Amino acid sequence: MTVEALLLVHVRDGLWHATLVFLRVAPLMALVPGFSEHSVPGRIKLVLALALTAVVTPATSPAPVGDAWAFPVFIRLLATETCAGLALGIGLRLFVITLQTAGSMAAQAASLSQLAGGAAADPMPAIGHLLVIGGLALAMTLGLHTRLAEYVIASYAILPAGDFPNAADFAAWGIAGASRSFALAFTLAAPFVIVSFTYNLTLGVINRAMPQLMVAFVGAPVITFGGLALLMLLAPPILVVWGNDLLTFLTAPFAPPP
Repeated sequence: MTVEALLLVHVRDGLWHATLVFLRVAPLMALVPGFSEHSVPGRIKLVLALALTAVVTPATSPAPVGDAWAFPVFIRLLATETCAGLALGIGLRLFVITLQTAGSMAAQAASLSQLAGGAAADPMPAIGHLLVIGGLALAMTLGLHTRLAEYVIASYAILPAGDFPNAADFAAWGIAGASRSFALAFTLAAPFVIVSFTYNLTLGVINRAMPQLMVAFVGAPVITFGGLALLMLLAPPILVVWGNDLLTFLTAPFAPPP
C-alpha cells in the first residue's frame, strides 16, 4: 500500500470517528445548560458542538462497526448516538428544571409569582429567573465546559457506540433523575414554604383574635418583604447545594441517586 493510500485510509477512519462522536455531541449541546439557551445563536451552538467533538474524539476509540459508511449501519448509528446524546442532555437539563421548579415554589409561597413572570424566554417568576441565571453562572465558574468533555468521554463506557441501551434500565434511570430533580427542588424551596406556612398560620390566629383588623392589608407587605429578604439570604446556599449536586451528577451520571 502506498503512502498516499495509507494516508487516505487514516483520514477516512478519522473522519468517520469524528462523525460518530458528533452524532452524540450535537443532541447533547442542544440541551446542555448555558450553551443551549435561547439567547445563544444557532451558529454559536454549532461551533461549540464541533469544538467539543474535536476535544472528545482523540480521547475515545472508534467502535468496530463493519462497513461504517453503509447506509443501514449509518442509520443504526445515527439512531443510537442521537438517543445517547439526548439522554445525556436531558440528564443535565433536569438541573435547570430543578431551579425553575424551586423558584416557582418559592415565589408562590412568598406571593411573588406574578412579579416579572414573563420577562424570561421561558415564562417563570422572577425568583426562578434569578436562580436560573445564578445557577448557569455558577456552572460556568465550576468549569462546566471541561467537565462536559469528561462527561461525554465517560458515557462511552456505559453507552457504547452502535448499541441501544436496555429499555428497562434506561426508564429506571430517567425516573430516578426526574425524582431527584423534584426532590432537590422541594429541598431548595423548603425555607420559603416553611416561612409561608408559619406566616399564614400566624395571620389566621391574629384574624381570629382581632376580626376587625384588616390583616390582608397588614400582611401583604410583610410577606413580600420577607420573601425578598429570604431570597437575599438563601440564594447563595441554594446555589451551592445545587452546584454540588450538579458536580456529583457529572462525576457519576449513571450512579443511583442518594
